[in-house]
Amino acid sequence: MTPPPVYKGEGQPGGAVCRRGGGLLGGELGWVTEPCLLPLGSAQPERVSRSVPPFNLGPEPVTHGTHRKVSGQAGVSPFQAMGVKTALPAAELGLYSLVLSGALAYAGQGLLEASQDGAHRKAFRESVRPGWEYIGRKMLRSWMYAVYGALAVVGTMGPWYLLLLLGHCVSLYVASLLGQPWLCLGLGMASLASFKLDPLISWQNGFVTGTFDLQEVLFHGGSGFTVLRCTSFALESCAHPDRRYSLADLLKYNFYLPFFFFGPIMTFDRFHAQVSQVEPVRREGELWHIQAQAGLSVAAILAVDIFFHFFYILTIPSDLKFASRLPDSALAGLAYSNLVYDWVKAAVLFGVVNTVARLDHLDPPQPPKCITALYVFAETHFDRGINDWLCKYVYDHIGGEHSEVIPELVATVATFAVTTLWLGPCEIVYLWSILNCFGLNFELWVQKLAEWGPVARIEASLSEQMSRRVRAIFGAMNFWAIIMYNLVSLNSLEFTELVARRLLLTGFPQTTLAVLFVTYCGVQLVKERERTLALEEEQKEDKLKPE
Repeated sequence: MTPPPVYKGEGQPGGAVCRRGGGLLGGELGWVTEPCLLPLGSAQPERVSRSVPPFNLGPEPVTHGTHRKVSGQAGVSPFQAMGVKTALPAAELGLYSLVLSGALAYAGQGLLEASQDGAHRKAFRESVRPGWEYIGRKMLRSWMYAVYGALAVVGTMGPWYLLLLLGHCVSLYVASLLGQPWLCLGLGMASLASFKLDPLISWQNGFVTGTFDLQEVLFHGGSGFTVLRCTSFALESCAHPDRRYSLADLLKYNFYLPFFFFGPIMTFDRFHAQVSQVEPVRREGELWHIQAQAGLSVAAILAVDIFFHFFYILTIPSDLKFASRLPDSALAGLAYSNLVYDWVKAAVLFGVVNTVARLDHLDPPQPPKCITALYVFAETHFDRGINDWLCKYVYDHIGGEHSEVIPELVATVATFAVTTLWLGPCEIVYLWSILNCFGLNFELWVQKLAEWGPVARIEASLSEQMSRRVRAIFGAMNFWAIIMYNLVSLNSLEFTELVARRLLLTGFPQTTLAVLFVTYCGVQLVKERERTLALEEEQKEDKLKPE
């Protein structure tokens, strides 16, 4: 997973810490700072306000954890209209669980055997090492956010780097005084481009004092997130001219230390509303939840290191000759494991940062939704903060209700153009953006096809249970499209081609159908979980309704 030399955005958080070869527990290297090709901020916009059609690839409408609005048929609730309450027989769900667990165990066994067989290969030596190597703060608010954040930046990056960032902050603050959103967004993108493209990136990198291991990571993280935060401030100032935000408000927002280098990003309106509370009050049981989150993050770190002691999922793809000898099941498990690892990395990083932020009475963006539970491009993202930023200022602003083909195409192209700039323009990022932009639009095209009369009549003739099964079949295919499109960035184009060729061509039809069936079982279990959450939320709403 080595980034090409031309990549200018390497090491940029949220994926600043990239797993590469063997770790705190031996095996593959642990949470080291070799930059990922695509950061955890590799966000895709979460589609909002789109009705779900009969044969939609996506989930039945669930209000838990999404912004999607669902329209149902006249006189019928959206849940009933789309069959969210439709339960499958317990025996069928049990079969899906058995097939999925058995397939994962079988693929895992193949990966474990491959990892042990290849442990002494010359190509693995740089990434694998033997042995096992283990390894109520007081709340600060308002001006203290800016003070201790700025001091931390000076201490790590030097005073000149702080002045550089202050220059970008002031320029966007001045632009906000003019009240022109297009000017603020344009200047923000120009500032972001200056940290992604030569020769400006090299010149600005010279403002950092000294040389140290994390310099590139902290430089790109602090600079990139600073530009997004300042742009959010400027756009919110234009949207609410009556509130008269000051430069001090911007500095408090930008230099809040837990978010400064690694995110996640909160839009200015949310951050300002939360830090402006005179006497913030904790909800009952909140401290217990914070402690539980901290414990979960530590447990996840240990679990990942134990996993990497035995499974070399990031090292094997770098040796294509060895990877090509893996059985089809192990190769499919290897591809899937790479996306799961990237999600775990994001969840742990943001989980740690969010734990600190909650101690400061903030409600930060949640960690990303588990990749295993995603089978639609509209919900695929690794950083909810950047996803919210993109949706609010680009995707929703252009796409409106996201129900028309042309406006949706324009909105997604604009969104992925900004995302490409955020990640650092290079060939592999262009390819990643094109593939995921296509996937997002393809879902809308399928929706339009499903609304076409003949197809809609076919759906109407099916039972609710059969309709759910049909949607799960499409969801299984979409799940592997998500894996393949993102595997391009997480590993390499060559490894992605190897996986696609083995699963779709040389392995057809046995391997292809077997993998799709296992994935179908997984999608059905995810749908069952969504159904349960939807019913629980509906029951809560019913209790709150006046009788």
